Amino acid sequence: MKDFELNKHVFLAKLITQYARVHQKAVGPVAEEYIRQIGIRTGEWIEGYYNEYSSPWTVEQYVDILIDLKNKIGGEFDIISIDGDRIVLKAIQCPFGDDISDAPHLCMMTSSVFGGIAARHFGYGKVSLRKRIALGDRNCEIAIYLSPDDSEEGIEYKDLAVSPANADPFNWEEETITMLNEELKRTDEMMIKLLDELEDLRRKVNKDGQAHKMENSEC
Repeated sequence: MKDFELNKHVFLAKLITQYARVHQKAVGPVAEEYIRQIGIRTGEWIEGYYNEYSSPWTVEQYVDILIDLKNKIGGEFDIISIDGDRIVLKAIQCPFGDDISDAPHLCMMTSSVFGGIAARHFGYGKVSLRKRIALGDRNCEIAIYLSPDDSEEGIEYKDLAVSPANADPFNWEEETITMLNEELKRTDEMMIKLLDELEDLRRKVNKDGQAHKMENSEC
């Protein structure tokens, strides 16, 4: 017998992580971009459950919401520090449980939910996943910037569309598909550039080889 109780949360976490694992194997790196787009929409949907917070939110209210929503879905998150526009959070338990190691790209859900909410309420968000339980760290450490900052790398969120009043964020499939197509296009362009560079390198190697042969024949 397993040493944990089988319940709805455990079942759904297992189901989601295994589906995400299969999906990543099927579509490759693009799977992370799918998760990012879903997370952006999910964050907007979640905001509807915090109507008691009047807009504009304070930084403290924003952090309270992040902690509350993560802990309600099975995580164990807490605040490390709030320093102006930089927030650092810690988690000792992932909402997906230990199964997150099967699909570490699901960490993009945390990044895009946190960053998307920040962008909609503060105009900008950058999320750095410093430590990740999914990759073997003992805990997660997440830094969130509410204004541009070059002190560390992260994923930026800005200029995000907001669903019309009383609309469902998940019904914005067309925009999501367009954004995914743009991501795929960028990937294709990177591959073409790489192939061109490899072809240039091959020509250079052939040219150098021919020159070397000519030098030897002259000797």
